[in-house]
Amino acid sequence: MKKIWATTGINIILAGFLVFLLFNYEGTPNAGKAVEKTAGGKTDTSAKAEEIASTSCITCHGDNLLGGAGPALNKIGSKYAQGDIENIIKNGKGAMPAGVITPEEAKIVAAWLAQKK
Repeated sequence: MKKIWATTGINIILAGFLVFLLFNYEGTPNAGKAVEKTAGGKTDTSAKAEEIASTSCITCHGDNLLGGAGPALNKIGSKYAQGDIENIIKNGKGAMPAGVITPEEAKIVAAWLAQKK
């Protein structure tokens, strides 16, 4: 009987810790400040978006954005427009919490995801 209580107690503590992290995560520090340049001198937002996604999105949406705990995003541009994607990133939808990344990062990632069709 003691083993059941101990296991249940540990599970409750772990679940509480996960909820705490979920609501207090503010994205990657300084992620929106670095700007990469291509050979032509233009901003390479695609590389920046991939960097943001690799640190903030793949946990739920999978390594290749093929889905996991969250839905697949590899063809999300055929379902939603850039503005809709940005709105979902900023405000959350379903199980996705709001504010996982900064508004600047959300704009970059939304533009990148909108191209995935």
